[in-house]
Amino acid sequence: MKFYHEKSKDIPIIAEVDILVAGAGPAGIGAAITAARTGAKVMLIEKGAYPGGIATMGMMSHWSGATQCPLMNEIAERTMKSAALPIETNTGLTPFDCFWGIPHECLKQTLFEMLKQSGVTLQLHTMAVGVISDNNKVKGVITESKSGREVIMAQAVIDSTGDGDIAAFAGVPYLLGREEDNACQPATLMFRIGGVDYSRAVFPPSFETLIDLPKGEIQALGRVHLPSPAGHVLLYKNYLPGEVTVNMTNVTGIDGTDVRDLTRAEMICREQMEKIVLFLREYVPGYEKCYLTASGDMVGIRETRHFKGLYTLTPEDIVEATVFDDWIATRNFFNFDIHNIKGAGLDSNGEQKHFKAKGEYTIPYRACVPEKIDGLLLSGRNISGTHKAHSNYRVMGICLNIGVGVGTAAAVAVKSKCELRNVDITKVQQILLKNGTEI
Repeated sequence: MKFYHEKSKDIPIIAEVDILVAGAGPAGIGAAITAARTGAKVMLIEKGAYPGGIATMGMMSHWSGATQCPLMNEIAERTMKSAALPIETNTGLTPFDCFWGIPHECLKQTLFEMLKQSGVTLQLHTMAVGVISDNNKVKGVITESKSGREVIMAQAVIDSTGDGDIAAFAGVPYLLGREEDNACQPATLMFRIGGVDYSRAVFPPSFETLIDLPKGEIQALGRVHLPSPAGHVLLYKNYLPGEVTVNMTNVTGIDGTDVRDLTRAEMICREQMEKIVLFLREYVPGYEKCYLTASGDMVGIRETRHFKGLYTLTPEDIVEATVFDDWIATRNFFNFDIHNIKGAGLDSNGEQKHFKAKGEYTIPYRACVPEKIDGLLLSGRNISGTHKAHSNYRVMGICLNIGVGVGTAAAVAVKSKCELRNVDITKVQQILLKNGTEI
């Protein structure tokens, strides 16, 4: 590989804050809003044009994983009260409705309003491209945008980028994907279709939902007639009349930290979309006249880096419903949602229909603290956990819940003038309980 030597130059410091959150997906939203409400001066940067991450830009169909989180309930309640929802559906809606059918445009506006009201300084169209560090302590982040190369200094940085870009820049050790071969879960581009007759339509929510149709069983039809590695049928109700959110594109062998792989994933998923629409018209009653209406702004990446923290979350912790002494996110529950590494459907190591756990589990603060790097916290799917454990906590509700805990801890640490790893976890938990967290 050839190299070009870039001349050194001074980079302007555009902000100095208590807490900088990188990434405005569910984990970043939870961290930024909570830290600001706890009294910290917070800045949130996001590479896209609006907050929400996979919930908005990724056009995800529904929330799952930690619906008892007070902030999650607040987001859902405010979203479902939006006056911009279709008039015919904007009556009698509850927060629960948002959990199973996200109105994406209304959610965008809700998140903008909540960030503003919480006092978070939001900067969009901004990518983190490096860190400022000293003696293994992160003190700031280097960004790139239309305004050029800039620096934001912070007493604490929260990495909510999903892939853990900040932690990688800082040198935190990580494992990519599955332990034995570094393979990652497939990527998916979500999209919506219109023209669906709800009176006859079916909505299979999982790989293991089997529905007999006039031309055959729905999942079997998908495996035969959809373009490989697509081949499963997942369809979700939406609040726009006649619209359905589709989770059926599929790309395997993707490294979500490689821009060339990301480009390939976007192209393959879009090639599959038209074929999926044609499949639905041909084989699924109620979808005979369906058509493409919208698609996500980015392909959804399920798995990339698992960073090394002070503790690594295991599948056993989840199944045993472990309540850690240093919990910062409670009432989490989901299955081992491992999409097939090599093709469509559920991976042989996944457990959905037959998943069994003793109850809800907690996320320990130690899993969010890098082993050797100070000034930095992990938030969301990039925390310290195994490939299988990650398939459970990677979903949006749990990521937002983690963000709430991490944001609270960062605010307490900054106020106490202590290292993030040394924060008084009891004080953090007291604030969370006061704000409605249940244990």
